Amino acid sequence: MFFQQVINGLTVGSIYALVALGYSMVYGVLQIVNWAHADVMMVGTFIGMTLISMLHVPVVAMIILAAGATALIGMGVERVAYRPIKVNRRMAVLVSALGMSVFLQNLAQLVWGSGSRPLAIIARKTFAAGSVSFTNLQIIITLVTLFMLFVLYVLVYKTKIGVAMRACSTSIENAKLMGINTNLIISATFALGSFIAGIGGVLIGAYYNSVYPTMGYLLGMKAFSAAILGGIGSIPGSVIGGYLIGLIESLGAGYISSNYRDAYSFLVMIIILALRPSGIMGAKRIDKV
Repeated sequence: MFFQQVINGLTVGSIYALVALGYSMVYGVLQIVNWAHADVMMVGTFIGMTLISMLHVPVVAMIILAAGATALIGMGVERVAYRPIKVNRRMAVLVSALGMSVFLQNLAQLVWGSGSRPLAIIARKTFAAGSVSFTNLQIIITLVTLFMLFVLYVLVYKTKIGVAMRACSTSIENAKLMGINTNLIISATFALGSFIAGIGGVLIGAYYNSVYPTMGYLLGMKAFSAAILGGIGSIPGSVIGGYLIGLIESLGAGYISSNYRDAYSFLVMIIILALRPSGIMGAKRIDKV
């Protein structure tokens, strides 16, 4: 039973990690929380569902197109809800983000209805190894996640745009003085985080075979908790936090009670943050006065 719960936990943890990356990337650059991030992901997932169910687009092309649409929506949210507001006006940014979140939820209900829609991308096959069973979809989710993490690592640490992103995360003002187009880098950060989250949304929709307008709320809360747990602003921390949240949730449901599976991860997060407020890999920020 233990290994079965570990496999299930790693599967959902992969999704949490993909979505948590968007929160950390935006926070790392702008020091704000993009509360509309999960709802941007939700709209992208609905677009993917439409592409495969109504237009019969091949699965790989559907995932790429849905993630691309999610990236464009993420850039639009940054342009409309964040850029016109000065970042240091934290309350205004928070209200704008929450407003965009509600707008996207209502837009999805207007276009696709308020009910749940199925999202089946492949025929499921179950494999067994002793007492442990897993599906081909779980394998795909894990492999896609590892591939996207590798691509993100190369992009952030081995390319010029990645250097510019890291420069902006250190200091926006200093990055401007060095000639970096910070508005372009901020848009690219929103686009990249949303693209990865769009892939995560399609995968979680396929895993549970369900897409609905409020799916971003709980998934977003867990992904944000993963980012906080790992150390928001830290890309490796978000990945570690995502997998920890998934494992804690799965093991708690398997050994204690599945009725409270959503509470276990939040409880552990509170305990860890009480001991280490900056998260597992978060760096302490020192403000000089």
